Amino acid sequence: MIVKVRVMPNAADNEVVNRIGSVLRVKVKASTIDEKANATLKNYLAEFFEVPSDKVNILRGINGGEKTVEILGRTEEQFDQVMDCIP
Repeated sequence: MIVKVRVMPNAADNEVVNRIGSVLRVKVKASTIDEKANATLKNYLAEFFEVPSDKVNILRGINGGEKTVEILGRTEEQFDQVMDCIP
């Protein structure tokens, strides 16, 4: 599954805030949008979607706040179920 992610740094905790269409808004503890924030985002999304962290890849937006992320390791139905639970 490919998903657009809007990253919000400097959060108290890592969390998916909401979904606007197919764009996820995700808060991360990391202070800036850099390699540390990308690693935090990848690990958090892997945990959120219950896949190994090596199944989460940032395709675009490595240095920006808006990213295109590929998440593998589950069926499209399983991804849809998780996405439907996000407000």
